[in-house]
Amino acid sequence: MRVGIVGAGKVGISLAFTLKQKGFSVTCISSRSADSLERAKAYLGQDVSLTERNEETVERADVIGITTQDTYIRDVAEGLAQRFQSLSGKIFFHTSGAHSSSLLAPLKERGASVGSLHPLQTFPDVDAAIRGMRKAYVFVEGDEEARGVLLKLGKNLGKRVYEIEGEKKILYHLSAVLVCNLLCAILYSAERILEEIDLPLEPFFPLIETTLSNVKRKGALPSLTGPIVRGDTKTVELHIEALKGKALEREVYRTLSLVALEMAKQRCSIDEERIEEMRELLR
Repeated sequence: MRVGIVGAGKVGISLAFTLKQKGFSVTCISSRSADSLERAKAYLGQDVSLTERNEETVERADVIGITTQDTYIRDVAEGLAQRFQSLSGKIFFHTSGAHSSSLLAPLKERGASVGSLHPLQTFPDVDAAIRGMRKAYVFVEGDEEARGVLLKLGKNLGKRVYEIEGEKKILYHLSAVLVCNLLCAILYSAERILEEIDLPLEPFFPLIETTLSNVKRKGALPSLTGPIVRGDTKTVELHIEALKGKALEREVYRTLSLVALEMAKQRCSIDEERIEEMRELLR
């Protein structure tokens, strides 16, 4: 199985590097950016061909990963479909977390098998991507032939591989955004508040790590602590008062506290009267 990568960004290089380390034949990586190709060379060495022509990657590989940003996946697929009369025997996959393999329909119309493969990990840079890939859960979908190959790749890329229905990927990706991107947004909100008392976020890291450890061990619902689950309306009222003049942080606090209140209701930690009192306060 010869593997080629279209797109020499963080995801493309880390995928190619990890598969190469696992003994796969990574033959070619393509990008329109000379700088990206130079960076890829530093990780992949001399035995992987570097090219600015995506069609060369297709010619040199049996399995081709399109690792560009989501916005360009369809354009790449259409461009390749225009250059090849037949792609029978080729397997294409993209690495978008939000989109199904339907983005690759132009390639399927040329006879290729298509799928998607998404490592559930954050990739701030290539080195972090390579380290994180080994711990990632990998999610795949696609037609029958593509799924078989992608399951094999996924098992070699990360910790565990799951199959997912293409039409449900957006819910999967939404969850990833909540636990990763919006977690960063919550921490940024905390940083903005801490600036007023000249404190860094660092002293809060053990609290964050312990919370995540608790969630990992027993789930989010039983791990919730704090004034909402205790029904401490006075403290919540003081929080809201302290957020006057901070409309964005106040809205974040209010919305997430309403979620926490629903969790408290499920846990039966406070009575209905206190729940309504808290809900009215948060409104």
